[in-house]
Amino acid sequence: MGKNKLKGSKQKNVFRVVKKQPKNKNKTKPVTTTLKHINAVKNKKVETLDQMFTEVQGDVQSVSKSVAPKPKKQTQVVREPPKESVNVDNAAQLFSQL
Repeated sequence: MGKNKLKGSKQKNVFRVVKKQPKNKNKTKPVTTTLKHINAVKNKKVETLDQMFTEVQGDVQSVSKSVAPKPKKQTQVVREPPKESVNVDNAAQLFSQL
């Protein structure tokens, strides 16, 4: 009896207490960036590109005005009123025969 039992074996605890270690409280370090410098450079590039595009746009508009065909005058078609008055009764009779 009891041959399968190991000597000195204990049942492991299901719940174990985790030892809390204090976290190192580091002081915040100031962030050193050159964002202002980067933004200034970007703004200059944007301004130069805007100037270039406005010049190109003006050139395109001037070229399109010179190349565009002249608008043709539309001819007005005058319709003549029918010479004979329409006989509604006669037309109704013809439709009824269909």
